[in-house]
Amino acid sequence: MPLFAGVADGKLSCLDPGEVVHVDAGKILVNEGDPVESFYVVLEGELRVSRNYSNQAILMGVAKPGTFMGELPLLLDSPTIATVRALKPSRLFRLGKDDFWQMLTACPSVANQIFRTMATRVRNIEVYSQQREKLASLGTMAAGLAHELNNPATAARRASAHLREVVENIQSFACQLHHLLNPDQWQLLIDASENGAAKPAPLDSVTRSDREEEIATRLENHGVTDGWKLAPAFVNAGIDSEELSTLAGKLPRESLTPAFGWLEASLSLNSLLNEIDGSTGRISELVKAVKAYSYMDKSPMQEVDIHEGIENTLTILGHKLKNVTVTRKFDRAIPRIMAHGGELNQVWTNLIDNAIDAVKGTGKICIATFLDDDQVVVEIADNGSGIPLEVQSHIFEPFYTTKGVGSGTGLGLVISNRIVADRHGGEIEFESAPGDTRFKVRLPIKHTNSPSSV
Repeated sequence: MPLFAGVADGKLSCLDPGEVVHVDAGKILVNEGDPVESFYVVLEGELRVSRNYSNQAILMGVAKPGTFMGELPLLLDSPTIATVRALKPSRLFRLGKDDFWQMLTACPSVANQIFRTMATRVRNIEVYSQQREKLASLGTMAAGLAHELNNPATAARRASAHLREVVENIQSFACQLHHLLNPDQWQLLIDASENGAAKPAPLDSVTRSDREEEIATRLENHGVTDGWKLAPAFVNAGIDSEELSTLAGKLPRESLTPAFGWLEASLSLNSLLNEIDGSTGRISELVKAVKAYSYMDKSPMQEVDIHEGIENTLTILGHKLKNVTVTRKFDRAIPRIMAHGGELNQVWTNLIDNAIDAVKGTGKICIATFLDDDQVVVEIADNGSGIPLEVQSHIFEPFYTTKGVGSGTGLGLVISNRIVADRHGGEIEFESAPGDTRFKVRLPIKHTNSPSSV
């Protein structure tokens, strides 16, 4: 085998503890996430190597005769990072974990080849996983945007559909009132419409129902037909039954039904226009937040407002924060810093998303900012169950994740750490206990060094 071609005959004894194993076509040799047990060299057959991303099995390669596998998790002391399934009946040479380490010690040429191959594999997997991580962030942003846009878009569409009917009613009632009202009486209606549109009326359901019934009864007493249809608009506008009675006393009796119909339509028109304005304004705010989040149309390195980036990230993750209590403790005196804004937003997304997972979408997250000497510090704390002590030393290691197989790449914190450290000259530190986990991102106020993108 090529791997052992440079091993002197006298040192081949290091392979004696190994054994040959057979794997039938379709059978799984190792599962992603399983504990590491062995190092394998393919002698015959073919095996498919795949890794789960977002619960989707992605092909990473096909192992053919001469290929070896298992060195990466053995050397990193991490769980198996891929699933290996036989495509054809296969025969492999297997070394146990302890025997693998003895082979590296006894056979420098083998160790050299394994290390070189491992470095290439790590680099390739990291590059691919980083792209998947960026796509995952983009997917999170898209999902959040779609969720947040749906409500105002639906409200605007519903209001615009109702608007046509209301405008037609106003025109119809205006035609009926043309010969029934003089200019002064028209002015009374217009004044009632303008005064009502300016009155907010937040009411509980019981009070609202009582007032609607009272107004409907009063209108019917004045001979207005379908008063129950008109009552909700008057209640929403804050117009009570006494005001309507006073207005009715100043208008011709034969004009009351079209007059109050016109007034209701006018109030509804103002309400619908306000709803459309609010909905389209919300859509505009969301688009603005996404544009700011991604720093579109802006140079990579520029002065950024840390708080603006955090707020934009919270907007993007809004659909995940519905049942989470977010507390802000911002020091607004913090100066703007030179940074790659889009990359920092990726850091905030990773850390806040991890905090949401930690509190299972229903706890508390506190985001604080403050100055510490010449550094800007962003602290993201949650009241989740905490990071187990045995896990804490591994969280910045590549491919290490506490999430289920397929739910995380194990690179979120690795990428975040590189963005903060390599791109901005800062650092990420953390402390964790049950009910209190805190990640602190430290960024220098002045930083000019900007290595190539991670």
